[in-house]
Amino acid sequence: MKPVKQAMGQKDKILFIVGPTAVGKTEVAIELAQQLGGEIVSCDAMQVYREVNIASAKPTQRQLAKVKHHCLNLVSVTEDFNVAQYRQKATNAIKDILGRGKQPVVVGGSGLYMSVLLNGIFEQAIKNDTLRGLLQEELKTRGACALHEHLKSLDPQAAAKIHANDSKRIVRALEVIGLTNKPISKLQQQREGLWGQYPIKIFGLNRPREQLYLWVERRIDKMFEQGLVNEVREISKLHLSATAKTLIGIPEVQGHLQGDYGLERAKYLIKLNTRHYVKRQMTWFRRDKRIEWIEMGEETVSTVLLRKTKLWR
Repeated sequence: MKPVKQAMGQKDKILFIVGPTAVGKTEVAIELAQQLGGEIVSCDAMQVYREVNIASAKPTQRQLAKVKHHCLNLVSVTEDFNVAQYRQKATNAIKDILGRGKQPVVVGGSGLYMSVLLNGIFEQAIKNDTLRGLLQEELKTRGACALHEHLKSLDPQAAAKIHANDSKRIVRALEVIGLTNKPISKLQQQREGLWGQYPIKIFGLNRPREQLYLWVERRIDKMFEQGLVNEVREISKLHLSATAKTLIGIPEVQGHLQGDYGLERAKYLIKLNTRHYVKRQMTWFRRDKRIEWIEMGEETVSTVLLRKTKLWR
């Protein structure tokens, strides 16, 4: 399969392929990257962990041999990892790929990771433990709704985006206002991401809901066949970070290993929690109007994407 040559002046374009778990992003992205002579940047919050291979549905060795991948296996499950760290690693990878005249194809289902790449992140180290402590005491005595009303009077734009029960974000917004005398909504507008710096196309892949759930169940059944229980058993011997403990597949299998319930119950819980995650993914992605959606249907999706990419280029 010969890669398509990039036209002069077109090399700085970035492609994103996003969508829910188990929709088929990996296969489509690899085929498209091969056609474009590109490299893949993972946008998946589970695949950054070295020890989590089956549970994260990482690309196989055969798939990795076809196209160079970035942002896989970045840290151990013993280490905390956050969106700011991911943004730095992924941005560096994208710039490296572009610098070598290749096509970056960013692929994954983590909406938050996609957002920080495209839109940037509010990274100012505006913190004060004393003020935060006072706000948390006020939270205990007055309640989140009262603090939310106070935030609404100071920064209505931020208050409109924060639920009245989201005490953590309410306290954070009030802390920033107290320290800077500026609305956090205004400071957040100073964020810088890839959007606006490069020409970017974002394609979202989807399937009918029931069909997608069927694919989810098949994937999870396959994970157990591939040795998910043994993988989690080995992972559980390590001191897991707070972020790694919550990865779908780990707590559910741990419950089985601890004798709390049987294997079938563990499978059921992973399928249930993955379906809930799919709903959250789609809610997040649907809010982003920059995404052009493509249904996984009769025509080969990679062919559709290649045609659209050629037209864009």
